[in-house]
Amino acid sequence: MHGALSWPFLRLYVVVLCYFSANAILNVLIPLQGKEWGASNTTIGLVMGAYLFTTMFFRPWAGHIIQKHGPTRILRIILVLNGLALALYVVSGLGGYLLARMLQGVATAFFSMAMQIGIMDALPEKDRSQGISLYSLFSYIPGILGPLLAIGIWQEGMDSFGYVMIGLAVVTGLFGYTAKLETNETEPLPEKNEKGGKMLASFTQLVKNPFLFKCSVIMLGSSIIFGAITTFIPLYALQMKSGSAGVFLMLQAATVVFARFTFRKYIPSDGKWHSPFVMGTMLLLAMSVLCISSSQTFGSVPFYVGAVGIGMAQALIYPTLTTYLSFVLPKVERNVLLGLFIATADLGVSLGGVLMGPLADLSSYSFMYGMCAVLGGIMIIFSFQSAKFKTIASK
Repeated sequence: MHGALSWPFLRLYVVVLCYFSANAILNVLIPLQGKEWGASNTTIGLVMGAYLFTTMFFRPWAGHIIQKHGPTRILRIILVLNGLALALYVVSGLGGYLLARMLQGVATAFFSMAMQIGIMDALPEKDRSQGISLYSLFSYIPGILGPLLAIGIWQEGMDSFGYVMIGLAVVTGLFGYTAKLETNETEPLPEKNEKGGKMLASFTQLVKNPFLFKCSVIMLGSSIIFGAITTFIPLYALQMKSGSAGVFLMLQAATVVFARFTFRKYIPSDGKWHSPFVMGTMLLLAMSVLCISSSQTFGSVPFYVGAVGIGMAQALIYPTLTTYLSFVLPKVERNVLLGLFIATADLGVSLGGVLMGPLADLSSYSFMYGMCAVLGGIMIIFSFQSAKFKTIASK
């Protein structure tokens, strides 16, 4: 094995798997336990959304700080912060969950940026999309069994919850501390002499740079749908006559893992915009969430079909857009601008809980997911681009 599948990179992917295992459990437990404590959909959406909203805020700064100090040093600090956040869940109620979600958000901003920057800088261009896809794949593997474990913990009265969280914090910290991200170089990532003002000015590139703008809007719309799925599927399944949230989330995660590994070589990695590929992925996303919306009427079959479709869309859209931007963004600002792009994904998932929670309170989960399908349809149109949308090589 070579490139993205060589041993140094496989070791990094295992660290990613350990890190995201806790979140696979918490994404199911927090809504269920919150509803058990009498919280509304709006409150649950705020608590769930706080995680990636905080991640979104810190992501651009993470890209700048990691570029200055190197990803390995930052990773070791972040693993300690992640352990503190997981410990806080054990000793607190819903208010403490909110603070813990925010601490997790800070940790994830730096963790994911350190991993992705390190992988992109160490791999040759032809293997870059594979490395990003495998990073994302290993972040989703915990979602295969995590939801079922979470439901088991909740049904048994949360007695084992503390042991699981503390155990994951210790294992992730011990295994991650020895990992090294500068796999092809011994020095930290180079300093670009960017001042804080210049980095803040980079925010304007979200609108000024046509490549970044298009990818960010598509990622934002898609992530709102993903966030609504993650936050409310555990509660939606409770209202259905047949259908298990654990099985749904397991199917979704298993599809992501299968598709990212199987199709990793087919994700465009040439720096060109492929409208049919992106539009087809968005059509799949819209049709899948429409299946979920109709499942309260038609039963568990469209419910689980929607899970597979959502997983397939997740497997394709993020590495496609991230790889494309890694080619077309100016190299001198690439890390910060990639941080801004990934922040739109964080914002979208957060808004999926914060905005869709009140909508579910005012109407129903089925109606809310119907509105997500409409949003997916809008993203299909936005994904189209004429031949005039040319790639500008990064210099």
